[in-house]
Amino acid sequence: MFLHGMIEAEISVRESVLPGEWLRLIGIEDPRPETHYKWYLLVLGMLTNTLVSAAPSMCLPVLFAEIAADLDLSLVQIGFVWGISALPGVITILIGGAIGDRFGPKRILILTCLLVGFIGALRGTANGFVSLTVAMLLFGVFSPFTTMNVLKVCGTWFPSSQLGFASGVLSMGMALGFLLSSMFSATFLSPVLGGWRNVLYFYGLLSLILAVPWYFSRPAPRASLSSAVPTSATSLMQNLRYVARIRNIWLYGLVIFGIGGCVQGALGYLPLHLRGLGWPDATADGALAAFHFISMVCVIPIALLSDRLRTRKKVLIVAGLMIALGVGLLSVADGVLVWAAVITAGMVRDGFMAVFITSIIETDGVGAAYAGTATGMVMVFSSVGSLVAPPIGNSLASITPGSPFLFWAALTVVGFAGLLLAAERKASPVLVNQ
Repeated sequence: MFLHGMIEAEISVRESVLPGEWLRLIGIEDPRPETHYKWYLLVLGMLTNTLVSAAPSMCLPVLFAEIAADLDLSLVQIGFVWGISALPGVITILIGGAIGDRFGPKRILILTCLLVGFIGALRGTANGFVSLTVAMLLFGVFSPFTTMNVLKVCGTWFPSSQLGFASGVLSMGMALGFLLSSMFSATFLSPVLGGWRNVLYFYGLLSLILAVPWYFSRPAPRASLSSAVPTSATSLMQNLRYVARIRNIWLYGLVIFGIGGCVQGALGYLPLHLRGLGWPDATADGALAAFHFISMVCVIPIALLSDRLRTRKKVLIVAGLMIALGVGLLSVADGVLVWAAVITAGMVRDGFMAVFITSIIETDGVGAAYAGTATGMVMVFSSVGSLVAPPIGNSLASITPGSPFLFWAALTVVGFAGLLLAAERKASPVLVNQ
């Protein structure tokens, strides 16, 4: 494991805790080579995904019952609020990745942690449907920048032989944030802090704090920015035009539109659905937490499996089938079958994302130089799926309470079409100096 590798490097306790820039500020030369420093950045990236990307977002599904009662929101309005943050992501995900390629991910991550923290806390000031919608829109402008640029950091520090593992660790950070947020936000933090508004303030503060270690982090090694793709892409539009000519990018967009939209819709509706079936609040939230827990446990094995098998596509197909099966089963499940469905879909959710994002970077013509732009372009489709899937699915609850899950499971057909048509490159490009 990567922590074991850090111990074997025989770095002193003081040097291993502080990043190189902090050591130099107090007059100590940092002896660690870049090959060791990348593990610190991986841990920092994982924590950023946990506290800036995942937790502030996933706290909402378990808080929706409290928010809806306070602000008098209908089920369709809740679905709209849950999906609306994806609307600005249609543009900002693309810009965020491209800006990271142009100016470097470190600067973007510092700014993003600050903005996400402030705007995330701003959601707690909402006094009705309109103000909450506006706050969620603003939140959606900047939150996509985080994952794009954390991924860019790993793409420039890790060799291709370790990139699947690194992506798995980053996805594990997302799963950890989803898990902790869904487990504790409503049942523990809200009573302790005094309501859902203070929970959102709390997560905003955590995001602000994460800007500090990014400020003192090292920039990427120059050698890592070399790539097999053309080196003349020096503007945002040049990067976008170049990536737009790659066929796989559009196909991967279909994949994440269908499968990502399915997951987004199901996660936002699940706690409310189970409450409607008569489940106690804590147990309903526990089902969502179980989804993220099993996902966190399985993400690294799935990522390592894709490295060992040297095939991303087959892993993605199997994982996508399990997501579709689990979400579809929720349409008729109650009692123990709910847990079976949650485990089936949850165990591959973050593993799917880890392998999927690695596949984008490994696409012919992408590499580290265009990782942010390519991932951003693909995630535009994710934003569209996340925007339309929740409110459409929630509106079908008037037919039967399980109908939304059938709609979301059917949406994965679009994703499978993209997967089957996408070309796979088994020999990954060299992204960094090893």
